[in-house]
Amino acid sequence: MSRIRVLVGTRKGAFILTSDAARRDWQVSGPHFDGWEIFHVAGSPANPDRLYASQTSGWFGQVIQRSDDGGATWNPVGNDFSYAGDPGTHLYYDGTPKPWTFKRVWHLEPSPTDPDTVYAGVEDAALFRSADGGQSWQELPGLREQQGAKWMPGAGGMCLHTILLDPANPARMYVAISAAGAFRSDDGGVSWKPVNRGLHSQYIPEPEAEVGHCVHRIAMHPARPGTLFMQKHWDVMRSDDAGDSWFEVSGNLPSDFGFAMAVHAHDPDTVYVVPIKSDSEHYPPEGRLRVYRSKAGGNDWEALTDGLPQQHCYVNVLRDAMAVDALDPCGVYFGTTGGQVYVSPDAGDHWQAIVRDLPAVLSVSVQTLS
Repeated sequence: MSRIRVLVGTRKGAFILTSDAARRDWQVSGPHFDGWEIFHVAGSPANPDRLYASQTSGWFGQVIQRSDDGGATWNPVGNDFSYAGDPGTHLYYDGTPKPWTFKRVWHLEPSPTDPDTVYAGVEDAALFRSADGGQSWQELPGLREQQGAKWMPGAGGMCLHTILLDPANPARMYVAISAAGAFRSDDGGVSWKPVNRGLHSQYIPEPEAEVGHCVHRIAMHPARPGTLFMQKHWDVMRSDDAGDSWFEVSGNLPSDFGFAMAVHAHDPDTVYVVPIKSDSEHYPPEGRLRVYRSKAGGNDWEALTDGLPQQHCYVNVLRDAMAVDALDPCGVYFGTTGGQVYVSPDAGDHWQAIVRDLPAVLSVSVQTLS
């Protein structure tokens, strides 16, 4: 009998939500690390008991926590995130040079095959890898060699927030950075190339520049890893050639601004986004919380509202706060800055709140357990 474990990172701790395959009745564990910001909690696909968490505090800095028993107990592991060589500078908002400084880990991406290998995306934007379960970390410096001096922070900082590992090609991986764009490696992270052709950003000096675009999220389906979807700072985009070129699929969305994005577990043409009103008004259009689903890979979108608040709702859904499970029918999950975590056990047709009063949700990830 399958079980579901939902890992939730919040402004004031981590929570673990568990249920059976029906996904109706839930047990809540937490807060773990209460009072700490937990930017991301991720489980290893290679070992369901191995969890990693990014714990951050203005007083004590960055701590990576690891659990080897499904979250029952945790231990701090290595936290030395040192940039390779002289990190140099990048650009600040006004174009002046700004020294590269480490602030926090935004995203953790465990290897699908090795529980001791895990990647970390950090701010200021860089990619790190650990091969010993998080005890030590080494930067993959080839990424910042891709015009890193031209990268500049978005409103939320200059963060590497998305890491995708191609399940069909272990040497291929993607990252997304706000505000630099999307990048691909075909040699296991040694060398990189920008993959932003087709993006247009009117608020940067060169609207179609090779780097400098504010990408909020990229997503793929493991059965079709050459097709990518992107939620950009304005525009929902799609690539059918592993990121070499992009085209817009915003279609009939009420707003093409947003952060979260996920692809259905079993149908690579079904994709989900949560539009918000604008880059200055981070809440749902008309105060109505709606997930939008396209079953055609974009352009044609339908609003999914059953069980979601349709008036006076002014929460946001952040970039790492949406995920799917591997059951059939596919379950879809998202968390809000208002502290709600929602589940749809039928691929988005109907929604229910698992919990309503958590601290602001920063991330949601899901494990499907046998």
